[in-house]
Amino acid sequence: MKKFLPALFVIFSLFSLSADSDLPPVKHNPWELIIYRPENKTDFNYIRCFVQIEDENGNDVSKTKVKATYEWSSIPDVVNKYKNKLYLDGGMAMHLNLRPGKYRFSVYTPAEWYNAFECAKGAENKGQWESNVFEYDTENPAKVIFVTPVINDNGFYKGEWHIEHKAPRFYKWSEGKIK
Repeated sequence: MKKFLPALFVIFSLFSLSADSDLPPVKHNPWELIIYRPENKTDFNYIRCFVQIEDENGNDVSKTKVKATYEWSSIPDVVNKYKNKLYLDGGMAMHLNLRPGKYRFSVYTPAEWYNAFECAKGAENKGQWESNVFEYDTENPAKVIFVTPVINDNGFYKGEWHIEHKAPRFYKWSEGKIK
């Protein structure tokens, strides 16, 4: 009986593979993009980062060529509409519908929004926190991009943001991107 069960499992899995091969491949709509900011430790979740979207000509299209909604990872499937600027707090996922084209995404936090949050010693904590620029093309789309704070080797925030197509090292309770 012990030898029979693994053989039976292999046979059933072969049948399921052949049945699935007739299905069309799953395709992602390139005009739908999720920007996710994982939860962070402590009160850092409440330091908001604002999302800026530019087209390939450098025009701000955050309100003209995109439609955005958001949801909290702790309350999935409850869709909220943005009332003003596009932003992310820790644990938020932004759902974007884009027109076809090439876009540049960046995030920033003005000084008045981080209320002198103490960063790592030696880190520049004056003025606006900025991110790298993430280039997105609806012809070669990503399904999700991630926004995380940048931390130093000791795990202290540096007053910067990082955007990339790969999930950060810690998915939940992310400490940030080490630079």
